[in-house]
Amino acid sequence: MNDDSASRRRVAGEARSVESDLPAPADSTGVVLGTPGLAGAAAPGAVPPSAAPHPPAAPHPPAAPQPRPSAPGAVAPPLVAGAEPLSAAGEPAAPGADAAPESVEPARGELIRLPARHNELLAEVTRRVNADVDLHTLWRCANVNAVDRLGMSDHGPVHVQIVANIALRLLRLLVAGGLQPSIVRDHHLDPSHAELVVALAALLHDLGMSIHRSDHEAYSLFLANGKLRELLAGLLAPPELTIVVSETLHAIIAHRADGKPFTLEAGIVRVADALDLAKGRSRIPFEAGQVNIHSLSAAAIERVDIQPGDERAVRITIHMSSDAGIFQVDELLREKLRGSGLEAHVAVEAVSTGTGARRLVEVFRL
Repeated sequence: MNDDSASRRRVAGEARSVESDLPAPADSTGVVLGTPGLAGAAAPGAVPPSAAPHPPAAPHPPAAPQPRPSAPGAVAPPLVAGAEPLSAAGEPAAPGADAAPESVEPARGELIRLPARHNELLAEVTRRVNADVDLHTLWRCANVNAVDRLGMSDHGPVHVQIVANIALRLLRLLVAGGLQPSIVRDHHLDPSHAELVVALAALLHDLGMSIHRSDHEAYSLFLANGKLRELLAGLLAPPELTIVVSETLHAIIAHRADGKPFTLEAGIVRVADALDLAKGRSRIPFEAGQVNIHSLSAAAIERVDIQPGDERAVRITIHMSSDAGIFQVDELLREKLRGSGLEAHVAVEAVSTGTGARRLVEVFRL
């Protein structure tokens, strides 16, 4: 995880846009409407031209084709393919007046960066993630619901990138400490597949926020199922593909409040999601005026350090600017750690660095 990632959060609704490479819709071509009038024919019993005392009158020109009636104010289509379009008043339309309105530019925001130098499979998936306009648009939609409509913290690319980096860090430290990933133990794949599972689960775990806050973890499943198969197409084939997708979906659903992870990878994603608790996570609701224990305590979290432990595989140190940050640790992180399967392998301590005279706690340990 980048040292400054959590403190440089921003609303993903401000994501940078890229130009669309889709061609503009082709202009519709008109058709000839109506039937040309016939040259005047002689009525029955008429005097032949040779017997008429005067020269015959010139025949009438063909009748002009009539346009199809349209709604008031509508611009009539050209009568012949390639003809100049007319305005509602019958005047030549201004250049470009018949062009279709410009489409919304595809969303592409944060560039996802993951430590994948020694895992080519993960590196390729990361490249595909960054090129996936559909996925970036889903993240943008998730933040429209979370940030713009509900006043919550970021649930888009900033958050999921932090969670993915934390998850990979935890997995590698736990493996170095002697633990075996579940996908290795149960399916006989290798640790590179375990890294793929935790990274993808972290990146896709909040896609359901694009639909609704309630049950967003479940909504994330059917959005992620298809997206996983797109991202892994040509890289994995059944049975490996099926196993990775299934394990990733399990890790996604297990991050919810009452989730019960069955795998080491799912427990890692659950805890990693809770560890994105530095003050950037609260800045959006706090600045929007939602002053409560959640925003105040989250604002007190300065940074999170994840290091190899002495007695346990992982040591997590949470630096707080005030004692208010204890709520984040004791109420939120504790709940995610409990039942994750990592309790015996992770040591957590919160250190208060505030200098106020009323500081009550220097070190708080789970």
